[in-house]
Amino acid sequence: MPGRNSLASNVRRLARLELPGAGQVTVEGKYAYVGHITNKEGLGTSILDVSDPRKPRLLSQIFLQEKDSHSHKARVAGELLIVNVEQNQGKLGRKAENLAASEKDSYGEGGFKIYDISNRDKPKLITYHRTFGRGVHRFDMDERYAYLSTEMEGYVGNILVIYDIRNPAKPEEVSRWSMPGQHVAAGEKPTWQGRRNRLHHALRFGDELWAGCWHGGIAVIDIADIRKPRTLGSYNYHPPFPEPSHTFMPVPERIGGRRIAVAIDEEDHAHSADEMERRRGRPHGCLWVFDVSDFKKITPLSIFEVSELDSPWSRAAPGRFGAHQFQEHMDGTLVYCAWFAGGLRIVDVADPSAPQEVGCFIPEPAAGKPAPQSNDVDVDRNGLIYLGDRYTGFDILEFQR
Repeated sequence: MPGRNSLASNVRRLARLELPGAGQVTVEGKYAYVGHITNKEGLGTSILDVSDPRKPRLLSQIFLQEKDSHSHKARVAGELLIVNVEQNQGKLGRKAENLAASEKDSYGEGGFKIYDISNRDKPKLITYHRTFGRGVHRFDMDERYAYLSTEMEGYVGNILVIYDIRNPAKPEEVSRWSMPGQHVAAGEKPTWQGRRNRLHHALRFGDELWAGCWHGGIAVIDIADIRKPRTLGSYNYHPPFPEPSHTFMPVPERIGGRRIAVAIDEEDHAHSADEMERRRGRPHGCLWVFDVSDFKKITPLSIFEVSELDSPWSRAAPGRFGAHQFQEHMDGTLVYCAWFAGGLRIVDVADPSAPQEVGCFIPEPAAGKPAPQSNDVDVDRNGLIYLGDRYTGFDILEFQR
């Protein structure tokens, strides 16, 4: 096994906490909010004081009372915290996405909760708003609106639903957006199987929402009139690329006169040794770079992949190796990617046709696990990096440029 020095380049660890598995990590000011993946204790969200990044402190935790649910996503705006409530996966796991949702499903807990976090030591529930079906997955928010990916009655798979949260005790639906074929109650017919084409989530930048749409590719949505979202452009690279589109966002400044964007795919399934052998030769989840100067002609410029030789745990089973997520905001041209068994990869897209890795950090596997599973990452205003593991582990890191 390689020594520690070979598992990090230009990145050093400042602190580590053995927190339960993270679905999402959000950092605002001196606080970090960690949404937890399904666990026996029903843990939903941890709130940490990270004002001293070398000595993070756990302030409080929110637990779920709803059976068969998890709450693994958390976003903050001002003194409001929103967390999702989503149905746990059944025995089929992600394979169930090939099946259409049943409107007779007895699960009725899906939706989102809004908390008052003016006192981070004692989050106070303001409201629990139910949506439909399996509930809410990932989302974005600001102090006025929440942009949720959720199932809704009459649609196949998750769609965008925008809520006005100015009165957080009574969220009001503002509008919806879906891909053609999802609104079956209106007579649309999907051209795909089950829920394969659906909104993973959308991020707001100005008057645009940038959406990863799973096997439906990527899309840019105009919300200048927030009550009437409309598609500005889309691009789908499935097939031939097998891994679904997870997150999509613009690079802040033009490069060479062009508007550039990045997207990241999710290495979709945890694989047994047999499954890994069957997928030999298949591309892993990767980072994409696009020219989006013309939304009607979105053009891929390059992809960035990590070699299996770059992690000693790239073929450890069960586990995933390829890409999953990046920080959902950029400053400059650096993209901080959570790469499952590949750890953290920092990629510079200053040359959009040739992305270059400029730093990496692969944490050790959690106790009793075959590989690290770096699942989510955020970067604070000081450039410090917060990396959560899908199994166990929360690292605070520093990029040494």
